[in-house]
Amino acid sequence: MNRRPVRDTAPTDTEVRDEDWYAREIRGEAHAGVAFVDVDMTEVTTASTVFDGCTFRGVRFNASTHTDSAFLNCTFRSCTFFDTTFTRCKVVGSTFDRCTFSSLSVVGGDWSFAGLAGADLRKVRFDGTRLREADLTDARGEGMLLRDVDLTSAWLHGADLSRADLRGAELATIDPGTVTLTGALIGPEQAVAIAEALGLEVRTD
Repeated sequence: MNRRPVRDTAPTDTEVRDEDWYAREIRGEAHAGVAFVDVDMTEVTTASTVFDGCTFRGVRFNASTHTDSAFLNCTFRSCTFFDTTFTRCKVVGSTFDRCTFSSLSVVGGDWSFAGLAGADLRKVRFDGTRLREADLTDARGEGMLLRDVDLTSAWLHGADLSRADLRGAELATIDPGTVTLTGALIGPEQAVAIAEALGLEVRTD
């Protein structure tokens, strides 16, 4: 199997539809099992807020900022992320389907088990983020930034990371035969790890 099995969308209990949440400040709130449909969250600010098992369909997250918030096992469908920033957020187990990412910046946080298969991530920055077992199958990541990220056991079959900045990233479990890495930027220790993954024996003497 070349990609992680698709998780079923969590059932929702309530719905928020066609609402204008423009520039709303959301602090310390908890939302569970809510379907947000065609909601404008442009310039929304969340802090220490939890969305658990929620579904976002057609939601605009443009220019929004999220700090120390959590989006756990959520589903994002046809959402837009333009100039969006996540800082120290947990996005564990969430799935992104037919979403658009432009100038998305992720600083720190935990995106383990996130589903980004087939996503266009060319203008996305992950810095110091945990992406363990994240599904990046067939993702387009040419030129993206993946600095100091943990990609342990991530699903990367068919992903294009050419010209990506991978310095400091955990690459030990990457199969170079299934990922495009042409022109990617790495450090010396990472070069050794990739060489060993190819079955080469590295000597310095």
